[in-house]
Amino acid sequence: MSPAKPAANTPQFRETVAARLRRWVLGSAYALQPKRIALMPRLTLMTLAHAFSPAEAESRIPEHPTYYGKYGLIGISRDMGVDHLVASYRRGFFPVCHIGPMKWWSPAERAVLFLENTHIESNLRRLLRQRKYRVSFDQDFAGVMRACAEPRPGKTPLTWITPRVMRAFWALHEAGYAHSVEVWDSENRLVGGSYGVAVGEIFFGESQFSHVRDTSKIATAVLNCHLAHWGFVLRDAKWMTDYLAGSGHTLISRASFEDILRRHAHQPDRVGRWEIDETVDVAGWNPARSKAS
Repeated sequence: MSPAKPAANTPQFRETVAARLRRWVLGSAYALQPKRIALMPRLTLMTLAHAFSPAEAESRIPEHPTYYGKYGLIGISRDMGVDHLVASYRRGFFPVCHIGPMKWWSPAERAVLFLENTHIESNLRRLLRQRKYRVSFDQDFAGVMRACAEPRPGKTPLTWITPRVMRAFWALHEAGYAHSVEVWDSENRLVGGSYGVAVGEIFFGESQFSHVRDTSKIATAVLNCHLAHWGFVLRDAKWMTDYLAGSGHTLISRASFEDILRRHAHQPDRVGRWEIDETVDVAGWNPARSKAS
């Protein structure tokens, strides 16, 4: 791990007028879906209160928040600075917002992967041994974010990874807290990867992408193996999905997650640019055995 160094040229994160209009239309439709519409009255009240709040109160998340709905809406804050993001992640809070002022969340149930439960399929181990792809850490953080924000085939073209979010996480990356995993093909093209935030002994996954089959799985296996090797205890994935459920993630209560945070999120941070440890054998890694040892 090397010290964080500011990039010579900060990437420019922008979206076209058409993309912004599409995001607002689809974001509104997303919020009005039956399983989310119950939050609309609370969101409306929060947005109005936020609009008329004093400047110093606009960025404040309550010390003891009220959690609304199973998604765990806790408040609105425009502060996406490094210090505020790191402090919020230590508390289990994270920002997700398609439109309007930034919303912060802490779900009633948290999808997490205890690293000893990582499952690496035999065909993935074979692919790792073939070294068909090169894997790196922190070589193209901006490229990974942009790829994660791209529309997925067969999916609604809506993303919460907006230019505002990209700028905030780029600053977090420059400060040494946010990290990317890149998977490169033989022609040095970025074909898969993921990114997230490391605080203490917890890694908070944000998003992943795959342009070639199994490349996001490669990124996940390499990252999980290194995290375990470095003493991390789990990866957080926010809300559960069918994909996460099939890849070893489990649901734990907010109270259980907060207990884990108290014990592990305040440990020394692994701040700085990460590098692949060539001595780590990902293909031969036995997660359960490494935990027992």
